[in-house]
Amino acid sequence: MKARYYSLDVFRGATVAFMILVNSPGSWAHIFSPLGHAKWHGLTPTDLVFPFFLFAVGNAMAFVMPRLEVAGPAAFWRKVAKRTALIFGIGLLLNWYPFVHWVEGALVAKGWTWTKGDGTTGGVRILGVLQRIALCYFFGSILVYYFKARGAFLAGLIILLLYWAFCIAGNPADPYSLEGWFGTAIDKAILGEPHLYRGEGVAFDPEGLVSTLPAIVQVIFGYLVGDYLRRRNLYLQEAGAKTESSQHLYQTIAVLLLSATALLFTAYAWNLSFPINKKIWTSSYVCATTGLAIAVLATLVYFIEIRKATGGWSRFFDVFGKNPLFIYALSGLIPKTLSVIRIPDGTDVSGSAQYTNPWSWFYDHVCANIPGIPEIGSLVFALCFVGLLWAVGYWMDKRRIYVRV
Repeated sequence: MKARYYSLDVFRGATVAFMILVNSPGSWAHIFSPLGHAKWHGLTPTDLVFPFFLFAVGNAMAFVMPRLEVAGPAAFWRKVAKRTALIFGIGLLLNWYPFVHWVEGALVAKGWTWTKGDGTTGGVRILGVLQRIALCYFFGSILVYYFKARGAFLAGLIILLLYWAFCIAGNPADPYSLEGWFGTAIDKAILGEPHLYRGEGVAFDPEGLVSTLPAIVQVIFGYLVGDYLRRRNLYLQEAGAKTESSQHLYQTIAVLLLSATALLFTAYAWNLSFPINKKIWTSSYVCATTGLAIAVLATLVYFIEIRKATGGWSRFFDVFGKNPLFIYALSGLIPKTLSVIRIPDGTDVSGSAQYTNPWSWFYDHVCANIPGIPEIGSLVFALCFVGLLWAVGYWMDKRRIYVRV
């Protein structure tokens, strides 16, 4: 990207950094409320992370799509299919990894399914964050490539309205509750109950197939904003305008903020009948989070492109933006690897040996002992992990190692 769009790099990097922060507390029992997801309806800062990343995927697509359009359909399909398969495959393997687990004191290979201690069947989760990114990128790319910006925007609006209609038609009496949402039955039928997420205590996948449908629109909206910025820059270059002219940047910011305001107004009006909800990724949630993403991006354009307020803070986030998918995948790989290593940790009340692992040991014996409420130690643990991954990213950037998929 040109220096003019350094704001997009910082936006993407900050999103990755915050995503790692909220996914890696020392203890899930001790997190500050803004660092946790809304229990069901509603919105917290943490609920912005994933849609912001999908928005950033769309931003990046805007700078790649012109080259794919020139290269032709064959090149487009090779690029998109390969990237989709790689991202989806990495996500699936991360869910399966480390391919072994401890069972009665012995490491046992983890198959596609297994019998748990309570007699129920467990299985590898098929979907997840990377898998949703892959699917949204795939379908978003197709819509943008074949329908162009205006057609993709119209397709996005139709998808959001259809999803609302599907929710109501699927269960008119109770369409938006955990028990009443229609998508879980479809996910169970296609993916199989053992392969769904159980974070809510039941088989329910917040990254399931059905709720991926409106998430595709997040990528489309991100593309439209990225395409606007790209075209705006081309227009100014052709007109001979100075790239450092703040007047043109103020006009760009004004358009972005007007778009953000329109989306936020739509979201909170829609919220009256179609609640903002991340876990079933409602259409009002798409509008709200996209509006906020645009507002944040406009703010970054003001401080970075107009005020030139760059420095250590922007370089810190830029490191995450250079290798975003690799660093995010590494953030899942490290704790899963460490979980296999057993460290003796005393005995329980019956005198049986207890074990911990390096990941838990560092929190229990270092961060949890920090004075104050336990949420502080849990946050320090997450910040340490963010710092570790930043160091890896910084080392890679210095050696110009960029992992592209």
